[in-house]
Amino acid sequence: MISLRCIGRSVPRQISGAIPHLPRRTLSTVRKSSLLQQQPWRGASRPPYLAFSTSQHVREQEGQVDPELSAKLESELSVERDTRDADTLPSQLQGFLDNSPFKLEDKAGQEEVALTRKFGDESIRITFSIADLNNMDQDDADQLSEDPALSDEEAADAAATNVQSGGGNTKGSINQGRTKGGNFAVAPEDSIAPSDRADGSYEDTSAGEAEQEPSFPARLNVLITKAGKGALQLEVTAQDGEVLIENVYYFKKPELADAKTAELDWSRRNLYTGPPFGNLDEDLQILLERYLSERGVDTALALFVPEYIDWKEQREYITWLSNVKTFVDA
Repeated sequence: MISLRCIGRSVPRQISGAIPHLPRRTLSTVRKSSLLQQQPWRGASRPPYLAFSTSQHVREQEGQVDPELSAKLESELSVERDTRDADTLPSQLQGFLDNSPFKLEDKAGQEEVALTRKFGDESIRITFSIADLNNMDQDDADQLSEDPALSDEEAADAAATNVQSGGGNTKGSINQGRTKGGNFAVAPEDSIAPSDRADGSYEDTSAGEAEQEPSFPARLNVLITKAGKGALQLEVTAQDGEVLIENVYYFKKPELADAKTAELDWSRRNLYTGPPFGNLDEDLQILLERYLSERGVDTALALFVPEYIDWKEQREYITWLSNVKTFVDA
């Protein structure tokens, strides 16, 4: 019995001695990363300034010129309002509209003004702009604002210095005898008295003293259309009561007369619309002028348009001054 136990105990020892010993393995087979073997992680460096400021915002000071500019605008407004009442249409302009077949289309703040009417089966639309007054050359403005008294003095000086020939250009001159050059031009105050004239006639030398101040040239775009018949467009200049036709165009499509898109404008460029008005026969020019006159494009309209442009420009200027002052004061 004891021998069996000894044999049972010796067997496991022999088996364990026959099995070679293997090296021990570590519990973890994960290799340490090289990053972990480096120096400890350093935090991100902070900027030398704070990203967000908690200091109170300092408001910029108001402009120092604002009060002075506002006062100047107010002064200009006062002068313009004292010069003319821009809110009430002058009586001569209102009288034209009351007695005219045209209907006025004027929107505040817009440069363009329109006059429309019906004439039989025709629709007539006349447009003009206050930009004509603002776009005048300085030379033209100087001529319109020229002092009539200075013009009279210049004319008198020219009449006193110019020597007329002894031929047919002797009106208003005095016979100075058989001197070289014949007759001499004289000033109006030196004219011969009616009783001393051979025919006893009287020459009025003050006829042009009370002439009206010349107006600026205003451009009119006259468009006459007929349903299904096309359109006739006339470019006209109105000044000092005269209507001057510059160009006459014909379009089969009325929308081409007032091309508002690039496509229509391109289509219009390739069309033959007629020769220059000055190249037409004189009788044809006269008939076209009468054609316009029958439709209300006449002397009364030529006097109305420049005056209305002047009044409207004044009104728009006052509105502009007021809007700028309101903005500066805000």
